[in-house]
Amino acid sequence: MANTLYRREKLRSDLIAAAERMIAERGLAGLKTRDLAREIRCANGAVYNLVADVDELILRVGSRTLRRLDEALSPAEGLGEPSPQDTLVRIAIAYCDFAAENLQLWRALFEHRVEADKALPDWSIDDQLQLFRHIDQPLAALLPNRSPDELGITARSLFSAVHGMVALGLEQKLVAVPLPALRKEIADLVRAMIDGLVARAS
Repeated sequence: MANTLYRREKLRSDLIAAAERMIAERGLAGLKTRDLAREIRCANGAVYNLVADVDELILRVGSRTLRRLDEALSPAEGLGEPSPQDTLVRIAIAYCDFAAENLQLWRALFEHRVEADKALPDWSIDDQLQLFRHIDQPLAALLPNRSPDELGITARSLFSAVHGMVALGLEQKLVAVPLPALRKEIADLVRAMIDGLVARAS
């Protein structure tokens, strides 16, 4: 029994890793369970003995991407003794760099949609919410009079602004912006937003 469970978990891990590689190479639209089954050497139908459905598989890959993003953002908080504003700028630039270096996996985080009547699993929601601590902590230092709920809304607004710039800036069409210029524009945006928030709070 133990060997059977081990083999199943090993195959499941191989499946998620293979899906991650496939999305990184082809994008979310290029994810094909038949190709995955061939790569990990199992029957096509056996994929659904390892994960409930394609949604779970994509969310599992997304969680791996979010953990790597978390690791990429964490060093931005510990470089010397930056001000909270400098920390937020560094986090925003680290987010931009991660997106540029992991473009297809990063896009998949936002392109994937589950059916309207299907709830996201708690583990997936927790993985997403964990990342906001990188923004919440410096914001709390800058805006000490705001409640946790208010800070949460501000953190999401700041993230949305940066994410929008990154998404448009990395779009490989007419709106694409060279990465060095994009990084500078993001830094300027974050500083301007923080200056405005602090000024209003005082």
